[in-house]
Amino acid sequence: MTTVSGSSGSPVVTTGPWPNQPTRAGSAPLDKLTLAQLCEELQIARSTFYDWRAKGRAPKCIKLPNGDLRVRRADLDRWLAALEEGDY
Repeated sequence: MTTVSGSSGSPVVTTGPWPNQPTRAGSAPLDKLTLAQLCEELQIARSTFYDWRAKGRAPKCIKLPNGDLRVRRADLDRWLAALEEGDY
């Protein structure tokens, strides 16, 4: 297991229990982001995310049975690419 420092200064494990999927030290794979992780990465407030979601402008979300939201890394990357291209 190799640990490097991520862009936010948090340790990122380059190989974890799931091969080829980066993880934050002590957490699940980053293929699905929590709302807190998403907001931290985009540097936005949680209320901004909910505003975007209500307007249909947020990335595609997964709603878990407990009501928590997750965003797949691939969906976030596609959403960001669409914003760069002006497709959103």
